[in-house]
Parts: sequence; C-alpha cells; structure tokens
Amino acid sequence: MADDQKYPENDSERLRALRSYEILDSAPEFDFDALARVTAQYFSTAAAIVALMDSDRVWFKSYLKNHDSPQLGRLIADCAYAMMRPGELLMVNDLQKDPHLRHKPLVVEPPYLRFCAGAPIVDRNGCALGTITVVDTQPRELDENEQEVLRDLANMVMTALENRRRSQVLTKMALTDHLTGAANRAQFDRALEAEMAHAKRTGEPFSVLCMDLDGFKDINDHFGHPSGDEVLCEVAYRLQQQIRTEDTVSRLGGDEFGVVIRESSKLSTPLLAERISGVMTTPITLSNGESVTVGISIGMATYHAGIESPFTLLAQADSDLYRSKRRALAIR
Repeated sequence: MADDQKYPENDSERLRALRSYEILDSAPEFDFDALARVTAQYFSTAAAIVALMDSDRVWFKSYLKNHDSPQLGRLIADCAYAMMRPGELLMVNDLQKDPHLRHKPLVVEPPYLRFCAGAPIVDRNGCALGTITVVDTQPRELDENEQEVLRDLANMVMTALENRRRSQVLTKMALTDHLTGAANRAQFDRALEAEMAHAKRTGEPFSVLCMDLDGFKDINDHFGHPSGDEVLCEVAYRLQQQIRTEDTVSRLGGDEFGVVIRESSKLSTPLLAERISGVMTTPITLSNGESVTVGISIGMATYHAGIESPFTLLAQADSDLYRSKRRALAIR
C-alpha cells in the first residue's frame, strides 16, 4: 500500500453514504458493542474495533477502552488503509515490520499494537463506510477460515447499520404528523418531558407555546378540507421558519399547534409569539388560485421552580391560549 494513496477514489460518494446513517458521534449501542466483543472473543485478540471513516478522522463506534479518544486522525489510523480496497481484507501480521504502518501512533505508543486485520464494511453500492478490525499486542496470522469469518462479521455490522436506519425511519414516522411533516403530539410530549427534566436538573428555563388558528373553520366550510389541509401545511412551514433547529414544532391535532422552546425566558418568548403572529398575517395562496388569511391565537408559559410537572406548564399555556382566543373573538 503506497503512502501517497490516502483517499478512496469515490470518497465523496462514500461520505454521503456514511452520513446518511446518522451514526457518527452517536452514543454506544448494544448491537455494535456486542459484535465487537464477540469478534475479539472469537479471534482471542486484545480488542476488536468497529470504526467508521469520516472525512478527516476514523471514528470508533466500539473502541479500545484504554485509548483516550473514540477517534483518530484519518491519516494516522491503521485501519484506514483497509478502506482503499473495499473488496479486500487488510491483514498485517507484524505492524512493526510494515514500512507504512510501523510508525503509526498505536504501534509506537500504548497500547503498542503488533497485529491488525480489518474487513471493510461495505454498503450495497460498494462504498466502504468503515471496518471491523481485530488488533493485538503480539504478532499473529489469520488462516483462511478466520479471514472469512472476519468478512462475515463486517457484513453483520453492515446489517446492523441498515437495521438501525430502518428503526430510525420508523421511529420518525411514528413521531411525525403525516399531513404537515411537523412533529406530532407524541413527539411534543417527549420534548416537553425532556426539557422539564433538563430544567429541573440545571435550572435553565424553557417555554411552551400552544396555538390555535382563527378563522380556519370558515376556510374548511367555504373551500373544502383539501384547501384546509394546504393551510395547515403552510402554517406548519411558517412556524418552522421562526424557530431554531433545537426547538420542536408540533401539530397537536386539528388546527392546534405547539412549540417547545429550549432555553427560553419570559422576555424572549413573547417576542417569538409576536413574530409568529406577524408571519401569519401574510395571505396564503391555495392551489385553486384563491387567497386566504388565518389568524392565530397563542398561549405561552415559561418554566420556573414552582412548576412541578410538564402537565402543569402545559395547563398554564392552555389557559393563556383560551384567554388569547377570547380576546380574538371579542375583536372579531
């Protein structure tokens, strides 16, 4: 392996494929740790590593417990060499005798590796996403049967990645409103409970907005439910444009929406509510060419030490919403 060959020819495609799995920098997971443990036990090696190669680093999904970091620079990691030829197994019987690897950090520094064998983790399009690698502090060899087992284990890691992605898709579908693409009530409740737990632990405030559209029934009655659906989708889109990525916009049901706002105070929350009210004044053009306008009533509540549960906070926001709704009806 020549030292000047540092990146696979299809590296851009490979990186897109890897990042589509949304696994980099994720927390440890049983499936991958179990595969690493079984691999190390089968080969009787010091460790097995499930490694994924990012643009500038090799990140360990399961990694050496006595290593300080779950990642290495891409160009200094031993297993990175296995990525250059996805159809081949990389095996170095004695790292100290290999001219390209003997100066690598894990060889000349703790844990002083002497043996490395890595099987590329390859997706269905032939992109090598990473490797499952066995390492040891003593020189050794793998026979043909062991090499085949290591390839099989790499395929099992790829299967675990696919299963993980399918599970994420199903979870996202279960937590997404099918009409608007916003979070649904279940995701709203999850976000509310998570922020409450965080606030109780840190004292950092957060806020909740509960919203109800004004005049939506008239649109449904006059133009029909398909037009009403278009309005709901546009409202959800406008709400998304007003919040940060870390906040959660949810359609709670019918023409009701909610927002969980992280690190939000009693001063900043009314400003967001004002922006939301402002963007809703712009008419919505329906697919039939008609132009409609809806108003929005907003109730808000901000966490403080006296709030005992997320339901208490939500009840306060609901009460504020009803007051806002009554004011809107009085004006009309």
